[in-house]
Amino acid sequence: MELNQLNRAADTIRVLAASMVEKSKSGHPGGAMGGADFVNVLYSKFLVTDPENPTWFARDRFFLDPGHMSPMLFSVLALAGHYTVEELQQFRQWGSVTTGHPELDVERGVENTSGPLGQGHAMAVGCAIAERFLQARFGDVVSHKTYAFISDGGIQEEISQGAGRIAGHLGLSNLIMFYDSNCVQLSTNVDAVNSEDVAAKYRAWGWNVIEIDGNNAEAIIGAVNAAHAEKKRPTLIIGNTVMGLGCVKADGSNFEGQCSTHGQPLSKSGADYEATVRNLGADPANPWAIPAEVKELYAARAEQLKAICAARHAAEKAWAQENPQLAAELNDFIAGKLPEIDWKEVAHKPGIATRQASADCLSMLAEKVKNMIVASADLANSDKTDAFLKKTTAFTKDDFSGAFFHAGVAELTMAAIMNGMALHGGVFAACGTFFVFSDYMKPAVRMSALMELPVKYIWTHDAFRVGEDGPTHEPVEQEAQIRLMEELKNLHGRSSMLVLRPADAAETSVCWKMAMENNTTPTALILSRQDIPDLPGLTAERYEEALGAQRGGYVVRPVDAPAVTLVANGSEVSLLMAVAALLAKEGVEARVVSVPSIGLFLDQPADYRKSVIPNNAPVFGLTAGLPSTLRSVVGPFGEVFGLDHFGASAPYKVLDEKFGFTPQAVLERVRLYMSK
Repeated sequence: MELNQLNRAADTIRVLAASMVEKSKSGHPGGAMGGADFVNVLYSKFLVTDPENPTWFARDRFFLDPGHMSPMLFSVLALAGHYTVEELQQFRQWGSVTTGHPELDVERGVENTSGPLGQGHAMAVGCAIAERFLQARFGDVVSHKTYAFISDGGIQEEISQGAGRIAGHLGLSNLIMFYDSNCVQLSTNVDAVNSEDVAAKYRAWGWNVIEIDGNNAEAIIGAVNAAHAEKKRPTLIIGNTVMGLGCVKADGSNFEGQCSTHGQPLSKSGADYEATVRNLGADPANPWAIPAEVKELYAARAEQLKAICAARHAAEKAWAQENPQLAAELNDFIAGKLPEIDWKEVAHKPGIATRQASADCLSMLAEKVKNMIVASADLANSDKTDAFLKKTTAFTKDDFSGAFFHAGVAELTMAAIMNGMALHGGVFAACGTFFVFSDYMKPAVRMSALMELPVKYIWTHDAFRVGEDGPTHEPVEQEAQIRLMEELKNLHGRSSMLVLRPADAAETSVCWKMAMENNTTPTALILSRQDIPDLPGLTAERYEEALGAQRGGYVVRPVDAPAVTLVANGSEVSLLMAVAALLAKEGVEARVVSVPSIGLFLDQPADYRKSVIPNNAPVFGLTAGLPSTLRSVVGPFGEVFGLDHFGASAPYKVLDEKFGFTPQAVLERVRLYMSK
């Protein structure tokens, strides 16, 4: 009876998925129909969640990688009670909760926003790492499984190389991934683009690989049980499935396995929608009806989960009573609570690079924030995240007692993994690399912003002053690109990212303070390779003055009635201070403004912005990036000097001279601008 129930439920998911796409006149039914058996078995027999508390911290997580298979996810979640049939009927419509690709909604059982293939399962790897990190500190009271679902496309995306390597290297036995291998993708069959041995590849990475008929419920149950028994390796279940399982033509002839069913309604694919619904045991006149035996299957699972969770919650309560200090610490971790940090006390040597000032902050954070995980893409000694590593140890297979993650040369994978850590919760996630390599990371950074995850991005070597490494390693347009995320609003109407480029060591401390206190968006810290002079404080308390950075921009050289206002961020601020001193010798009083966060500054009230950058006097901006970076700050009549070309290979001081970034060269540009 149970096998018949399981098959009936899987067919119900197929019918619902096909009907959602048919009604909306867009979507991807074929893959959802083929993958239905796995999610049905997972949700009706294995996934441990709390029906009465969907955000329960120790719940199992399910990460969907192919977001186009959202009809499958929404359908199984409807059977589990998270969505109504009426909501399924509004698939892909304005204001609907059943979106074209799943969007993060833990209350409804959606653990990740998934869209660009490959990122979803990399997030699952990050979630599994976070779980191991916390389990190493609190024991099995926080342990759980992380499940992922990947498709042929996700396996092909380059990010799968990094995710597979890392999960196998770290022995993430709490990670179980189902590979929906239906041999069909959007525009071709898989054999037109790929002939690799996927099983051999994952075994080489150290995975436990099980190959099954992915449309056979009994085989799926056996594979998941075997995965649960595995204690040393992550498990890949290769499920050989059928694209568009159950699809037929109007005459009842088979139409399964067809590429055309991947990305359009069945009625447009060559299959017959009504005949297919009948073939799957449903009524085309009412395809939304959920059979009684399917309701019984999921109701029975809900009762099982209540009993399972009651026992788990009782164990949690007993553990908390026996370990009150640990329990309090765990609660603080889950709440995202920061310990008391006196940022003013972070000691910096004079005139250091802001990457070194960041290292000073990271060294302190390693001691203060016990649930912070820092990663680097094989650049820890250059991006200075090794200051954090020196106070802890790196993750290794079977040992997650440390707090540093060596990601290897895999910037995109690293960023997606950090997203997974943030999605799991209970940890602060930060990762570092060279700023120019943010180009590799942007798809995951965008997902951080879209999901409003407070990942901290540490990007060093911020400008052409990388010097001898040459134009391939010298950022020019990267700051303008990342600053677009400050312009772009997230779904709550806030700037989707906080971008900070500090001007000296004191500002770096303040920027790290802002980053750690920002729990609603990702933060970018853009830091210099070369040493930078400390800005001369008006008082002995330079740190107190640098707190002005918390408003995005502030005056670092005040003049009551400036003849010109000079604006920059990062290393160009100290250069403008030198220019202002030269102007003063000529009797021209110049105000200097540091704007580490352009987006935050533009969000300030107009009166404040005018008090910092008066609109009744010339405004000159200086940037080592594209001139457009500062255009919104200087106003329509201001002028910006920046770099409109790639860099070159030479010592950075030579580049400063050749590119016109010396006090005298900038002075001449300011004079010329003021004379117009």
